[in-house]
Amino acid sequence: MVGKKSGKALLKEEGLERTDNGMEFTIWPQVGLINQKNYYTEYLKRDDQSLAFRLQNDETRDRMARAAKDKDRALAHSGHPDVPLENIPAENGEDGEEEAKAGSGEEMLGSKVIVIHLGSQNLRIGLSSDALPKTIPMVIARKSQESESEENGAELNPLRAKSVEGEYIEPEKRFGDEFASQFNAMSAELRMHMRNNKRRVLPTSKELVLNYNRRSTPEKISEHNDPLRIDWTELPPDPNDSPAHFTGHAALRIPDNSTPRYKLYWPLRCGWYNERDYSSKSLIFNDISVIIEDAIRNQLNLRRKREWAQYDCVFVIPDLYDRLYVTESLNMLMRDFNFARVCFFQESVAATFGAGVQVACVVDIGAQKTSICCVEDGMCVENSRINLKYGGADTTEALIKMLLFDHFPYEEINLKRRYDFLLAEELKHKFCTMKEADTAVQTYDFHLRAWGQDTRKYLFKTYDEVILAPMGYYNPSIFDNERKLLGRRKLIERSYDIYDGSPNDPLSEAQLSILAAIKPLKNENEGTSNPEAASPASVRQPPINFQNRFNDNDTTTPQSSAAGSPAPDGTSTPIAATGSEAVAPVINIPLNPIAQKISSANQTDCILPVFPLDAAIITSIEHAARDDEGKTKDYLANVMVVGGGSKFPGLCSSLEERVRALKPGFSKDIIVAGPLRDLDPQVTSWKGASVWGKIGPSNDSWITQIEYDRLGSRMLVYKCQWLW
Repeated sequence: MVGKKSGKALLKEEGLERTDNGMEFTIWPQVGLINQKNYYTEYLKRDDQSLAFRLQNDETRDRMARAAKDKDRALAHSGHPDVPLENIPAENGEDGEEEAKAGSGEEMLGSKVIVIHLGSQNLRIGLSSDALPKTIPMVIARKSQESESEENGAELNPLRAKSVEGEYIEPEKRFGDEFASQFNAMSAELRMHMRNNKRRVLPTSKELVLNYNRRSTPEKISEHNDPLRIDWTELPPDPNDSPAHFTGHAALRIPDNSTPRYKLYWPLRCGWYNERDYSSKSLIFNDISVIIEDAIRNQLNLRRKREWAQYDCVFVIPDLYDRLYVTESLNMLMRDFNFARVCFFQESVAATFGAGVQVACVVDIGAQKTSICCVEDGMCVENSRINLKYGGADTTEALIKMLLFDHFPYEEINLKRRYDFLLAEELKHKFCTMKEADTAVQTYDFHLRAWGQDTRKYLFKTYDEVILAPMGYYNPSIFDNERKLLGRRKLIERSYDIYDGSPNDPLSEAQLSILAAIKPLKNENEGTSNPEAASPASVRQPPINFQNRFNDNDTTTPQSSAAGSPAPDGTSTPIAATGSEAVAPVINIPLNPIAQKISSANQTDCILPVFPLDAAIITSIEHAARDDEGKTKDYLANVMVVGGGSKFPGLCSSLEERVRALKPGFSKDIIVAGPLRDLDPQVTSWKGASVWGKIGPSNDSWITQIEYDRLGSRMLVYKCQWLW
């Protein structure tokens, strides 16, 4: 009996057996399945996988190869197996090469590094090897139909009440009742403080000043008898041959009634882009680029632009910055100026480098902004950063208003006129003080030099105006703060995260507490009761979640019925279904976290950060110390005041007295002083940046052209010394 054959045997007999000829089913590579129980990847988890680290390693390897070749070449030329060490190139990187050049006299250390510090009123620029920077006004003059003093019907600055039908208005009433009451209150407080300090206060001091100023008349001096006459900017006779623009000091020396007319533009205001006076953001960026370019050509004598590719640049930025300001600055330095490398440095850290201190609470008083930040071991304490929108320019305007209030003999002064603006700055630098010992009735004089007119010499008396104007730092409501927020976010939108669409400009807890003290922020956690309250034009919409849209088509998920709900028991009228004609009930709509961040950013943009300086310093230190008594003592013992707005005599002692009054428990530890070694406070930050451009650790923060071409502003994540 024959047994039953298997299926394989039957297929073989019939010629249907499957044979393997070694051919694959497809040419596409076959990827095996991942064992999901235990798998691991190192993608972008090591530093050597990032572009910045790889390029740095490649550069180090190339330097070592060049050093080895130079050593072999030196051995071959000498003919001796042992070559002295001084003849072998340094192998410790770029610093060794620069030190060797500096020692041999070929090139001074830092002579190929340009340091730029932008301000709202002045630009400071120079080589890292220079002792002091060049200071240029941050202004550009362009052709226009009318000058800035002729705009808006020749409106005066500071604003004054206009006379009606020739009626004379007393100077005490020209600035309104609010300013008069604040000025008189500050004056009374100063007299009381002086009496408490056993200083002599004459009751008739104000009357002496008013009576003298009323009778003062100018004395005319012919131009050839004036040894300090001004060299005005000369224009060609033919208006068509006039340059398209002037920058810096030349722009401020153009006559207001020149032919053709020129209008002054200040690209930066209060530390922000000046969106109020510009019609396009490209014009703002272009003016900043033109001002810096003219400064490099004229002040640094680098006429040919192709030479700039051999130079590096250290760019000083604010502590509490807008991300768009940094990215646009990077684009300008890399594209327009074609620098070889660029490094960004924060103002407060630069001030500590310039002063040579390790731990400090840096108070930087500029022309139109004041920044406060605690610095420890070369790093800013993020939650201690505060940015206030007042400075030395507000002091200038307040001084002029107080002088006019006390019958200043030159009643026609207008800060929109260029020669009056320069005169006001001169009066502030000469006469303002914060020493109570200098508060007395004193007689001063000044010379008014206007284009096409004889020089006029004025005599006037002052009493407490010269000390009350800078004391506005403690009472900033005396400043004119109404127009500082005009045009904010008109042209330049805030920065948003590319992944979730939330605002990503840096914030600090100290700044938020200052804003909350000025105007309490609304709590948006519970949403709004009106669906129409959130306008799509004013609130940025969060990104679309496509996954939720795909899930909407899923038929397995039961959908809610559109039919009306049955009426409750005991009623005969059913509840109407939701439709186009139905009235929507008032409900609470919860906001997602992204919408909450956008709403909070909209609120903070509408609040002007103006706060007393002494209270802001305490707020910054409290957020930096975090209830640590040791750190609190360290910061209070090292309050360093820098900036051009801090050059008033007696400012540090006056500020120290007020900080002690707010912190009586630490009165023995509080020390407020300027930079050490008699360094000019207005160039301290620039000096620290120049030091940073010459030391070795800054090599890790340089952004090269290759890195910028590949990743652009994304390189800031790897190159910034702080959390970007």
